[in-house]
Amino acid sequence: MPDTVQFHVRGAIAEAVIDNPPVNATSASVRQGLAEAIRRSEADPAVRALVIRCAGKTFIAGADIKEFGKPLVEPGLPDVIAMMDRATKPIIAAVHGTVLGGGFEVALACHYRIASPEAKFGFPEVKLGIVPGAGGTQRTPRLAGLATTIRLTTEGGQIGTASAFAEGLIDAIADGELAAAALAYAEGLVAEGKGPRSAGSLPMPADDPALFEEARRTLSRKMRGQSAPLKILEAIRLGYEMDFGAALVRELEMCRESIAGPQSKALRYLFAAEREVARITDLPADTATRPIDRVGVIGLGVMGRGIVMAVASAGLPVIAVGLDQAHVEAAMKAITRMWASSVAKGSLTQEAMDKRLALITTSDDPRDLAATQLVIEAVTEDLAVKKAVFATLGQATQPGTILASNTSFLNIDALAEASGRAEDVCGMHFFNPAHVMRLLENVRAAKTDPEVVATIMALGRRIGKLPVLSGVCDGFIVNRMLSKRSREAFFLVEEGADPALIDKVLLSFGFPMGPFALGDLAGLDVQAAARKARAASATERELRADFVEQMVAQGRLGQKTGSGWYLYDENRKASPNPQTGAMIAAHAERHGLTLRGIGEEEIRERLLYAMVNEGAKLLGEGIAPRPQEIDIAMVNGLGWPSHTGGPMHWADQIGLEKVLAKIERFRAEQGDAYWTPAPLLARYATEDRGFAA
Repeated sequence: MPDTVQFHVRGAIAEAVIDNPPVNATSASVRQGLAEAIRRSEADPAVRALVIRCAGKTFIAGADIKEFGKPLVEPGLPDVIAMMDRATKPIIAAVHGTVLGGGFEVALACHYRIASPEAKFGFPEVKLGIVPGAGGTQRTPRLAGLATTIRLTTEGGQIGTASAFAEGLIDAIADGELAAAALAYAEGLVAEGKGPRSAGSLPMPADDPALFEEARRTLSRKMRGQSAPLKILEAIRLGYEMDFGAALVRELEMCRESIAGPQSKALRYLFAAEREVARITDLPADTATRPIDRVGVIGLGVMGRGIVMAVASAGLPVIAVGLDQAHVEAAMKAITRMWASSVAKGSLTQEAMDKRLALITTSDDPRDLAATQLVIEAVTEDLAVKKAVFATLGQATQPGTILASNTSFLNIDALAEASGRAEDVCGMHFFNPAHVMRLLENVRAAKTDPEVVATIMALGRRIGKLPVLSGVCDGFIVNRMLSKRSREAFFLVEEGADPALIDKVLLSFGFPMGPFALGDLAGLDVQAAARKARAASATERELRADFVEQMVAQGRLGQKTGSGWYLYDENRKASPNPQTGAMIAAHAERHGLTLRGIGEEEIRERLLYAMVNEGAKLLGEGIAPRPQEIDIAMVNGLGWPSHTGGPMHWADQIGLEKVLAKIERFRAEQGDAYWTPAPLLARYATEDRGFAA
């Protein structure tokens, strides 16, 4: 037997105990051990049943992702599961922890299932662009029906033990210690003379074409551009088109096809990148972190409120400081209202809400922040105002207290100098809504102490965020790259592209919305203020494309006024706005511009290649340490479609020499000021390598 699987016989019951830390993945040794355990159980006349369980914190939590793309080491998981189907003695899965992917398929292939009360079940393969390949799409509907199967396999969510029992996916819930309960359950089956019971011998539930069609429409909208969810629907339908054995063969083929496809490669790259960005390349792994027992937030506008909610939701006490008592009261009313809405929807309990509110202390005096170890500044995006706040914080807080700015583009080095304690200053840029969005751009300034960097990266994970590290520059990673997309979007409108077509092109690529719909949602007054703040560094052409300022002057602020780039009804449903076309035509006439028809390919390449080129500049300047930081930030902060792997991975797949050729073409057409290739991009293209090579 391999070391990862131990085989024991206790009376008439054999046990195969998997011990393959950290998550008992179905690596080659586990598959070999399970196969041997089944053979030994079948060969021993004294053994009447076999229990499969796992040591450690969890049952099998999926496949070994390190084996993807490599030659298969026999036996494959479907081969092991086929042995279960052929077994002449009952096999019982005793599951706990997370029962996911291939682990869930192993459990479903067992003849009986007993679970600990806290277990979680699911098929996360879809999140990696993969079709389940060991019977998940065939056994689940036979046990739990179509609706549950479609939800679990195409959305990648999880259900608990109680739900799994109610749905027919497990047979018993353990009372007390799982190993003992499983042994007793197996002995009971033997005493009752119960034999093997394969899910594959059950009939498929009644077909429901309408349910499949509804799922297809929903997935096409919610998971736009992703192929795996729709392929999984096709796999489920195999159960109606062929017998069980043939369906398993085709399901496995579809699984392997999906693993070899570009979307799964991109999603697996992001899966690994999320773990990679937690490791700071130039920081020793044992760098000390500063203890954070209480956090302060100063500035209680929309962003400040969201940050308070994010911190308190993680169980950390917060001191929330506003401009005056009226601002503090308004902020707490807004926070209470948002959490109460979650309680009403059933996504939060009243008890949890009360605990969170109890963690928040309010004040209008910055001196009360002396009791904190970290203060996050979230006042208005004005450098002079922020410098004054940091000067106050430098005096009001204890030495060693970390002072972080939530600024989205201002110079943190300037704030650091204003504080008088530059080594304690950093950026912690949350994304709106701060209590919902996963991404956290942590920013290391010129004099930031390494301990501060290590602390804010750890704290980001502690409060449930996905932190990436950036250096100081205008806009950091996401907003700097987004600004280049916005520039090209405005230029394209000036040249004749319909704003609705520009939005459509990005929607088709997989973004949740295009730049103009996004502007209307955020508020054109907010966008105008950001343009004004950056006017000093803008070119004459960028200032000329003043569509946002024109609309704000007319009182058209987007969704909140019912008119912006689009018109909006009382439900904020968008429709074409004739004023937009008139504005563009008048703008062209005023500036002597000739409008032309622009195709979708040019629109897509100008918007996306502008961001890729800027990403290459971020890498070349050392602002972003690796392409992974950029890809993770853009996917989680801007909604760049995850199934492409993010801008840098996407560019690698296209080929940097092709990207460079297009950028050179745009340079000839648009000028050096906007399309000078990043030196790193030009060098890598010449060397025939990619950013992640």
